[in-house]
Amino acid sequence: MAFSAIRFVYLGWIDDHYIHPEFHFTYFGFSWVKPISAAGLYLLHLLMMLAAFGVALGRLYRISAIVLFLTFTYTELLDLTYYLNHYYFVSLICLWLIFIPETDSKNTLPAWCKWLIMFQLGVVYTFAGLAKINSDWLIEALPLRIWLPAHDDLPLIGKLLTFPETAYVFSWFGMIYDCTIVFFLLSNRTRPFAYITVIIFHILTGLLFQIGVFPLVMIGATLIFFSENWHQRFQHYITQIPLLGGLFVVLPSGETEPSQFRTSFILRIVLTAYVIFQVVFPWRYLLYPGNLFWTEEGYRFSWRVMLVEKAGDATFYVKDSQTGREGIVYNREFLNAHQEKQMAYQPDMILQFAHFLGKHYSQNGVSKPEVRAEVYVTMNARPAQLLIDPKVDLMKVQDNWSPKSWILPEKE
Repeated sequence: MAFSAIRFVYLGWIDDHYIHPEFHFTYFGFSWVKPISAAGLYLLHLLMMLAAFGVALGRLYRISAIVLFLTFTYTELLDLTYYLNHYYFVSLICLWLIFIPETDSKNTLPAWCKWLIMFQLGVVYTFAGLAKINSDWLIEALPLRIWLPAHDDLPLIGKLLTFPETAYVFSWFGMIYDCTIVFFLLSNRTRPFAYITVIIFHILTGLLFQIGVFPLVMIGATLIFFSENWHQRFQHYITQIPLLGGLFVVLPSGETEPSQFRTSFILRIVLTAYVIFQVVFPWRYLLYPGNLFWTEEGYRFSWRVMLVEKAGDATFYVKDSQTGREGIVYNREFLNAHQEKQMAYQPDMILQFAHFLGKHYSQNGVSKPEVRAEVYVTMNARPAQLLIDPKVDLMKVQDNWSPKSWILPEKE
C-alpha cells in the first residue's frame, strides 16, 4: 500500500482522477463523499503512505491502521470510475486491522484474527473462480482470445500468446487455480508448491494485464497461510539485514501457544454476520433478470476479475422541454477519457451522468431539460447493440436496488 500511494502520486493520477474532471461518479449511497482541495489530496496521500509504512513496520500500529483505512477508503469512494475488486479487498483488510488486538505477553493472538483474513482471501479466490464457470470463458476462451495476442511482443512467451489454444489453456487454468488454490494453501504438504504457483500466476497476470498492485497484494497477503514458526523465522531473517532490520518492531521470541477461538458473545455475532454477508452478497445478481455481464446489476463487490471485454459509445441528447430544441453533448467537456470509457457501458454511471447533465444545462438556461442517451455496447467482440432504451427521459429515472427496466435485453 505504501508503494501504491507513491505510485499514484508519481504517475500524476491525483490530478488526472480527482482534480481535473468536472464531474465524479459516486457509489450508491455515497454521493456525499466529495474531493477536497488539491493540496489536501496530496497531503492525504502522504498520510496514506506514512500510515502504510507504520502498519508494515509496527510503528504506532493502531493509529497507522486507522489512518490507512480512512485515507484509502476515502480516495476509493471519490469516484466509481476507478473501482477495482482489490481496492475493496484492501479496504476490508485495513478495517479489520484496526480491531485486531495487540499480541499478549506470550506473543499470541486469538485464532479468529488469522482465520478471518484467510477466509477473506478464500472468498476472493473462490468467487473469482466460480465466476469463470461460464460459456464465454470456458467454451469460447473469451475475452482471453482477444487480450492475449496483443502481448505477442513479450520475450519467450509472446509467440505462444497468439495461438487460440493458449487462450483455452489460460482460461481453464485460471478457473481451476482460483477455485482450488486456497485448499492447497491450507495443507502443510502442498502449501510450498501452492505458494510458488501463487507467485508465478500473479506475476504473469501482472505482466499481461493492467491490474495495478493487485499481484503484489495477493502475493503478500497469502503468506498468512504459513505457520507461526515460518513467520518467526522470516522475521528473524529480516531483522538480521543491516539497516533494514532496525526499522521493524521485533516481537518477543519463544514458542507460541495454540490459538483458541475464545471470543466474546458480541464478537461472535459480528464475525458471523460478516462471514454470512461476504458469502451471500456476491450472489445478489440472481435477483436481477438478464445477463449479469450485460446489465452489470450486482456485478460490483462480487470478486469478478477480468471476465469480460466491453466497449461502448454513448451519445447524450439534451432537450429543452419548453422550446423543443435538442442538442448533442460533448462528453469530454465534463469527463476524462477513462471516465467516458467506463461510463459508456455501465448503466448506473450513464444514469448519473444524465442527471448531472440535466442539472448543468438547467443552470445554463435550458428549461426543464430532458436527457436521453443512445448507447451502443459490444461485449466480447460481438456486434454492438443498444444497451438502454434511447427514448427514455433519464431525468425521470432514479437509481435504486430495483431492476432497471430501461436496460434493453441482450440479443443472442
